[in-house]
Amino acid sequence: MTQGSSQAGSAPRAHRVVVIVDENSNPFELGCATEVFGLRRPELGRDLYDFSLCSPEPLTPMRDGFFTLTGVAGLEAADTADTLIVPNRPDTDVPRRPEVLDAVRRAHARGARLVGFCSGAFTLAEAGVLDGRRATAHWQWADSFRARFPSVRLEPDVLFVDDGDILTAAGSAAALDLGLYLVRRDHGAETADSVSRRLVFAVHRNGGQRQFVERPVLDVPDESLAPLLDWARERVGEPLTVADLAARAAVSPATLHRRFRAQLGTTPLAWLTRERVALACRLIERGEERVDVVARRSGLGSAANLRARLRRETGLGPSEYRRRFGPGTAPGTVPGAASDTGAGGDAAPAGRR
Repeated sequence: MTQGSSQAGSAPRAHRVVVIVDENSNPFELGCATEVFGLRRPELGRDLYDFSLCSPEPLTPMRDGFFTLTGVAGLEAADTADTLIVPNRPDTDVPRRPEVLDAVRRAHARGARLVGFCSGAFTLAEAGVLDGRRATAHWQWADSFRARFPSVRLEPDVLFVDDGDILTAAGSAAALDLGLYLVRRDHGAETADSVSRRLVFAVHRNGGQRQFVERPVLDVPDESLAPLLDWARERVGEPLTVADLAARAAVSPATLHRRFRAQLGTTPLAWLTRERVALACRLIERGEERVDVVARRSGLGSAANLRARLRRETGLGPSEYRRRFGPGTAPGTVPGAASDTGAGGDAAPAGRR
């Protein structure tokens, strides 16, 4: 396994992501972290992160003894992380090693960004860094989590929660959603789209989307929304309405709303708005400086609506977004963890509905 990469020459140091792997950790979430943060990106012409694994032991048995991880750094590597991904495991009632919890506390104290995938929220809560903070965890552990950590503001019905310098994802697949969200926050929509294409994974599952969507078995199976979504994405910059989507699908707006809720866990208008914001981000990253033009071409209409929607989705206004992700931005660098919480403290964290 490739343990990391760094920028050549005099380029600024890449943002360092370190994953702590502990006994009985889940391989899937480890794989998600490696796929999103650890792979080389020749298609982008640069690597996005300096990535490494660390463990408190030289031999780390993974979940249910599937395999044993060797050859990774010692736990001291956690002290160099800009972003620290904490360990998770299915046996949430077993306390974490004190040295692991101490590493998490040290990282938090020096301003590193902390990330918990699935049951990783338990590790963060055990370390005491979630007291009074928002977080999520897998729905099946919600009652257990609340009983053990009543001071944490658990949001059990969302995919992930961004609480500034601490982010948590609910289930296994939500680790990919949160990972891609972080890529988008660090490097912009174009780069996140590229990473998601390589993963063959949708990049825009919003954090506030429900973890689990009830899908009762029907006598007549409901139609997939995929063809409609593909059609709409090609026209998202046009004055497209929910009524237009319903007409294309040959159903009533109420039926379309039910299908979006059942299949995507969101509403047609919310989906359409997020697609338009994503297009606006791409236009800004490609060099369009006129806010009114970005608003019109993305389908958001007015400059005021663009500003409001962009700030809600990314925490940045158009000018701030352009400075961070527009043409000429130094590649491969992201702000330090202390400045990753958004512009002016007015970001709308994912998971808020």
